[in-house]
Amino acid sequence: MTDNAALVALAHDFRQRSGEFSKHQVVVGFDGFVDEMISVVAERHGLDRWTPVKDIATLGALIIAAAGRSTLREIIIHRADPGGCAVNLGDGLLGLGVALDCFATLGQPRHAAFEAFAAQCRTCCSWGREPGRTLAFEFTDGKLLFSSVAPLAEFDCALLSKVLSDGVYARACAQAQLIAITDWTLYPHMTECWRKLQAEVYDRLKQRPFFFIDLVNPAGRSEADVKEMLATLPGFETAGPTVLGLNGAEANLLARVLGLPEVEEEMPALQAQAAALRRKLGISQVVTHSVKLAVRADATGACGVEGPFCANPKKSTGAGDRFNAGYGGGLMLGLAPEACLLLGCAASGFFVRQARSARAGELADFIAAWAGARMPTSA
Repeated sequence: MTDNAALVALAHDFRQRSGEFSKHQVVVGFDGFVDEMISVVAERHGLDRWTPVKDIATLGALIIAAAGRSTLREIIIHRADPGGCAVNLGDGLLGLGVALDCFATLGQPRHAAFEAFAAQCRTCCSWGREPGRTLAFEFTDGKLLFSSVAPLAEFDCALLSKVLSDGVYARACAQAQLIAITDWTLYPHMTECWRKLQAEVYDRLKQRPFFFIDLVNPAGRSEADVKEMLATLPGFETAGPTVLGLNGAEANLLARVLGLPEVEEEMPALQAQAAALRRKLGISQVVTHSVKLAVRADATGACGVEGPFCANPKKSTGAGDRFNAGYGGGLMLGLAPEACLLLGCAASGFFVRQARSARAGELADFIAAWAGARMPTSA
């Protein structure tokens, strides 16, 4: 069980110190997506009344039943949101009050979906002709994401040479306390780009910022590609303490690639796996989060917490990115390992209930309510 005293202490400490975020600067990159949030209709009862297909298993049964025949299902497109892990993570950090510099594939000209986000950033540069596009089918037990990513292949070393030439990115990194690098998976040239950035930008930094890496489920990439990418991670560590953020499926995939055991969603096993991954990769931290648990492994050992589970989230796409934002905020404040995890879980817990990122004061209130078991278990 999550230590109630730790939550009470975190709520108090965070409320007292959240004003410090305005002094921190963060650089995020590089993925930008337009996310269409979709429900599948199970049954329509009238013009404005319908029930959704609740879970992935039910949708799977409907699809299997249609095999060899044809079928039609109505969908509801609720909205088109600015997305991509860099944008979602940035949105969570903006809520905390940090100064944010974003460099991502937002379109040229920048897609209208990103305008409100861009207006809050200190710097917002598009490094791509077109953003990605994701059809996000949400259910009570998870989500199915279908992404169109062909334009992202244009993000390569030639593009980097062009966009780095003005020095804007390097100057932003030189002032940052945290540099977040997201979505290796959907960018086919990203390993080479990482090497170029390490040599031409990160290795030249005079300070040692945190580097937060989010791969975004590399299940669709070859084992050889994954191994080559993992071999580049110590290159970030030479420039600053490096954190690899994973969900449970990603952690098990990397474990398979590295010859380590896969584990179930159970606290001691997750901690042991995170510690083994960290040792194999040669980086400062591995952080694994799931729907109910979060663990961290560093040079001193491993720890874990239970999160504020929400049975019926209002929105789940982007929840992991808000966890990363809260966790990154804890790193910048210098919080203890468990407190960083709790802050990440709180940021994610607020998001799934409210379908938006928390402001710092709201996050402090949420943590206090969590400590008193007064926050809802469903949206």
